[in-house]
Amino acid sequence: MTYKRKKYHRGDTHLKKGWRTKRRTKDLDEIDEDLKEENVKQLLNQEIDFDKPGSAQHYCIHCAKYFIDKTALQSHFTTKVHKRRLKALELEPYTIEDSERAAGKGNYIQPKKRKIETLTIDNETGTIPKANFKRYM
Repeated sequence: MTYKRKKYHRGDTHLKKGWRTKRRTKDLDEIDEDLKEENVKQLLNQEIDFDKPGSAQHYCIHCAKYFIDKTALQSHFTTKVHKRRLKALELEPYTIEDSERAAGKGNYIQPKKRKIETLTIDNETGTIPKANFKRYM
């Protein structure tokens, strides 16, 4: 019987998945950059790309995921994963100015909460409804 060497230390096997970058998605600050109005229009009205699921026509901006069809995207909007991501995006992202204030260079300003709603595209007109694009500070 041949001996097979273990690739990981006995206590590190639960960390194995975290080391992989294959399924890594965008971080919250990158998604916050995508939520700006000009970027939202580009991401929701992408050109057809056959290398991406659903030819890049069904995209969730908040989770940075492509879906194969409209029903898969609509069912994704009701999942816990999407709702958790919306909740995480409510706080404004941490900036360099915040870190300087925390270090004692200025007064601390508590991060503001904002209301984030799911952004979708209106299939008949090809635009984003204004009711979906409201962001409250």
